[in-house]
Amino acid sequence: MEAIEELAELSESMRQAAAILADEDVDETSSSSSKRSSTFLNVVALGNVGAGKSAVLNSLIGHPVLPTGENGATRAPISIDLARDGSLSSKSIILQIDNKSQQVSASALRHSLQDRLSKGSSGRSRDEIYLKLRTSTAPPLKLIDLPGLEQRIVDDSLLREYVEHNDAILLVIVPAAQAPEISSSRALRIAKEYDSEGTRTVGIISKIDQAASDSKALAAVQALLSNQGPPKTSDIPWVALIGQSVSIASAQSGSASSDNSLETAWRAENESLKSILTGAPQSKLGRVALVDTLAGQIRNRMKLRLPNLLSGLQGKSQIVQDELLRLGEQMVSTAEGTRAIALELCREFEDKFLQHITGGEGNGWKIVASFEGSFPNRIKQLPLDRHFDINNVKRIVLEADGYQPYLISPEKGLRSLIKGVLELAKEPSRLCVDEVHRVLLDIVSAAANATPGLGRYAPFKREVVAIASAALDGFKNEAKKMVVALVDMERAFVPPQHFIRLVQRRMERQRREEELKNRSSKKALDAEQSILNRATSPQTGGQQSEGSLKTLKDKSSKQEKDVQEGSALKTAGPGGEITAGFLLKKSGKTNGWSRRWFVLNEKTGKFGYTKKQEERHFRGVITLEECNIEEVADDESGSSKSSKDKKANGPDSGKGPSLVFKITSRVPYKTVLKAHSAVLLKAESTADKVEWLERLRNVVESKGGQVKGESAPPMRQSLSDGSLDTMARRPADPEEELRWMSQEVRGYVEAVLNSLAANVPKAVVLCQVEKAKEDMLIQLYSSVSSYWGMTLLSCFDG
Repeated sequence: MEAIEELAELSESMRQAAAILADEDVDETSSSSSKRSSTFLNVVALGNVGAGKSAVLNSLIGHPVLPTGENGATRAPISIDLARDGSLSSKSIILQIDNKSQQVSASALRHSLQDRLSKGSSGRSRDEIYLKLRTSTAPPLKLIDLPGLEQRIVDDSLLREYVEHNDAILLVIVPAAQAPEISSSRALRIAKEYDSEGTRTVGIISKIDQAASDSKALAAVQALLSNQGPPKTSDIPWVALIGQSVSIASAQSGSASSDNSLETAWRAENESLKSILTGAPQSKLGRVALVDTLAGQIRNRMKLRLPNLLSGLQGKSQIVQDELLRLGEQMVSTAEGTRAIALELCREFEDKFLQHITGGEGNGWKIVASFEGSFPNRIKQLPLDRHFDINNVKRIVLEADGYQPYLISPEKGLRSLIKGVLELAKEPSRLCVDEVHRVLLDIVSAAANATPGLGRYAPFKREVVAIASAALDGFKNEAKKMVVALVDMERAFVPPQHFIRLVQRRMERQRREEELKNRSSKKALDAEQSILNRATSPQTGGQQSEGSLKTLKDKSSKQEKDVQEGSALKTAGPGGEITAGFLLKKSGKTNGWSRRWFVLNEKTGKFGYTKKQEERHFRGVITLEECNIEEVADDESGSSKSSKDKKANGPDSGKGPSLVFKITSRVPYKTVLKAHSAVLLKAESTADKVEWLERLRNVVESKGGQVKGESAPPMRQSLSDGSLDTMARRPADPEEELRWMSQEVRGYVEAVLNSLAANVPKAVVLCQVEKAKEDMLIQLYSSVSSYWGMTLLSCFDG
């Protein structure tokens, strides 16, 4: 035990020497290594599940701290930093957490560890469990209990993390029952992989008592202890143990006041081993032999490393002496000289910092990775689906308008929805600023470590890093204000151009669809016109074909014949859906009446006309589903009373009831025919007018239009404005209309988020990266220049 304590002091001295060679601050390294003592004193236990690793380490500690048995299988790395305190009793265990100490029992520690291992068993956590203990029974070592090698958590990366340290001692633990197959042991194979010469490996054969009746196993154990085992094992020192199942139990059975109970138990273990392994060397049996073997391997490892350390220290000493000769002794003994050295070191630091941030030597690439990776991903992961769910949209619209619901468009609610969703972009923007801040801090630390001069003056190096870090903290706060302001700018003003363009694109798309629809029905219209021309053309010899108008009229119902009696109109088509006849059309240019041949297709709702009956192509077509029909008086039609007009109007002009009716659009600003918003038509007789109005009324009313006039029956009133574009653009269902609006708003929000994904990195570069390259270095020079006298000298004297 005393030998290991002496080695611990030598190990600390060698650690400090290694830190000096690496241009590290000795005090800083010491404070940061509370969880990783010198690798010379690290002991890593390797073995399969059930090999007894935890029992062997408990034997070294002197207390049953680590869980053992089937329910205590190690499922995560456990690191125990031991410190020996001779003033404590053999029963005492002091647990150190940060700067506080607490006395605990071995059973409490064991149960606490077992609970933590059980909770993490499902996830197979790789997080290390760290304990720092003080006892009077343990050597000053750092024991690391790794999970069984066949467990899934134990991969190459985990092994490298603990085993690859050049000076860590490797404990290869094999149960006595498996000693005959030692050559196939994975623990031995791993130890040979990382320590081919066997200078830092110790072999342990555990559970000797469980193989006491197995002569083959005992023979293999004695061969290993005598260095007569397989070739792979000949250069490794081996020790045989029973384990804590005997030694610790014996210690607990002693009186509570006896401080020598552990030594008694270890001697009892040694005697048991002697009785089982009668031919084995006595110096390789028991816990005492294990401690001595560990001390021997640590000493051998130090001897190998010491010459290199001494050589490095001599070279370092020569470098320091040469530097002092170059600078001159007077420069470091006065404030002016010290200030000159400090500024020179700042210039070296500046060069390294700029190389790291712009030249790709350091972590500068991580800034770009944040801009192109994590930040856009966070923006894409914002819960837009949840916020634009129709139920959430209805709730926001309802809350935004208060006790008065919106009349036409829920603009207030939609603006509130936009502001609420864009508010979510603030957190990813702040996280982007924090990521870049951490990268800049890492670059500052890396640049300081890469500056050779700063390594010689550790206190001044800490001062430089502190000044730079304080400046970066200020830049981080400014950047956060900037990115939040960018988001607030988008929230404060929602430009209408986006929504106007959306409506325009929607109307343009509907126009194209209507054109395709009309183009597809063009052939059908031409066919109808051809049928009508043949049906209404004069017949020779008083004979009529099978499709003559007379035959078609004979097939119509008696009621229809009564209505059409005296009418000059003609019908055609299988169901009489085509009606044709002459009407007088009011001219918009001459303000006179022109006689035109009109054709009505009740099936398609089209009302077209030609100049002559024989023409094959319509000169104009009125879509009745977009129109209303209204009867007007002759005086309202604006017809001329000249003799010329009377002649054109026929013998009935100006006599009897009005023969005029008007076709208008349901939407006031839309046209009916060509550039006309209304079309005035006049029948040649009352019978013709009645027939035309009845036919037109059937079509218009079926499409939701109106027929106004004293002779017309009461018409159904439409709540719609009648516009096809409006009907397509604004669904009749209010919820569907709100759903469409929310989708348009979502399109705007996604466009704004894409804009923020491009603009926030620009703000971060301006407020953090560019200022780090200029303002941070200016602050560094200014702060160093303001240090005068003893303040700056203390940084170099320290």
